[in-house]
Amino acid sequence: MKKVALISGASSGIGKATAIALAQNGYTVYAAARRIEKMNDLSKTGIKLLKMDVTDDGAMINGISEIINNEGRIDVLINNAGYGQYGAIEEVSMKDARYQMEVNVIGLARLTQLCIPHMRKQQSGKIINITSIGGKISSPLGGWYHASKFAVEALSDNMRMELKPFGIDVIVIEPGGIKTSWGDIAMDNLAKSSSNGPYKNTAEKMVAMNKKFEPRLPEPSLIANLILKAINTTNPKTRYHAGFMATPILMAKKILSDKLFDKMMMSQVK
Repeated sequence: MKKVALISGASSGIGKATAIALAQNGYTVYAAARRIEKMNDLSKTGIKLLKMDVTDDGAMINGISEIINNEGRIDVLINNAGYGQYGAIEEVSMKDARYQMEVNVIGLARLTQLCIPHMRKQQSGKIINITSIGGKISSPLGGWYHASKFAVEALSDNMRMELKPFGIDVIVIEPGGIKTSWGDIAMDNLAKSSSNGPYKNTAEKMVAMNKKFEPRLPEPSLIANLILKAINTTNPKTRYHAGFMATPILMAKKILSDKLFDKMMMSQVK
């Protein structure tokens, strides 16, 4: 029996690459995203498409119902939908801050809630939560994004303990820099929030730093293959990381004091 996987945020980047990788390795794949027209190429490979906004409860309920009606099961949930709301804490509006948490945290949690009963019934399943090395460290002008990813790390630790007795594994994937549209969106949000006020200088340096690193970013397939490894492992690790600067940054966070780590991070935008 082919295993059934659902991937949110599958219209581009890591989500799209993962949908392709899983389909090529024998999974029945449901690719979900707000912009279903951006996934038309996936349907040509046998991947099934779902129009799903993770802030729309009805769309998520309908999507899971469609999968269960068609397949009778769901084996893998990959919570990939998300974006980066960058800007100074002082300057990002509460409306934008709430939306950041709604997409990256509440939407992820709700989609997971809808999948758990089916996995629990079959006494098996894997839930993959895509966080970021930004779920372990913070950078200037990224506070709301980091808060959302720290929250997903905590939710994942909790779910891992709660769901283990039912044969369900919860795995965190922490990408470093990857060649996707994420950086452009985050920097656009930064410009909207903090390009003209007291944080203008830091914002300009942040944008310049991101441009500088762009040529060194690996393709999304790096993370797609890491996810494939995690879900095909009988006894997976609780966390996996890969991508530009992922290992050195996480290592620095582990060995440096908070103040030294702050200095290291701020040195990049001076």
